[in-house]
Order: sequence, then structure tokens, then C-alpha cells
Amino acid sequence: MKLVATLDRIENGIAILLVRPEESIQILWPVSALPEDAVEGAILDISVDVDKGKTQAAEERVQSLLDKLLGKGSQQSTEPI
Repeated sequence: MKLVATLDRIENGIAILLVRPEESIQILWPVSALPEDAVEGAILDISVDVDKGKTQAAEERVQSLLDKLLGKGSQQSTEPI
């Protein structure tokens, strides 16, 4: 998904972006995550994509931790956690 936004202003280290073309939706964005040359009034292209590989790896990691906590897949330890 691609968004286009106007850098409306910067307040307390937060950039207020207005999603174009209507500019009725605001996005609060950390100034540190803006391009160095971004100034008030700049038009920004924003891409948002799902990283399927990293999402799957995170799901597998969480499932593995849950399995360990719930004692699935191995004998439960008698040692306190």
C-alpha cells in the first residue's frame, strides 16, 4: 500500500502528516524517522507492506515460547520458573 502525505508541521519531536488528497486524516510520525531533507510542506511517499517471511518467523517464535510455557512438546520441568 502506498500513501502520499503532506508534512504539515512538527510539534515536540512529532511530525504531523496529512494524508492526501483530502488531508483530513492525520498520522503522527517520529521526526527521527523522516528523511533528513523533509521540511514542513514536503510531500512524502509512504509505503506500507507486510513482510510475510518475518511475520511467519515471529509467529513461530511466539508459538514456540507458548509451547515451552505450557509444557507442550517436552516433559514439564519440576524446577520453579
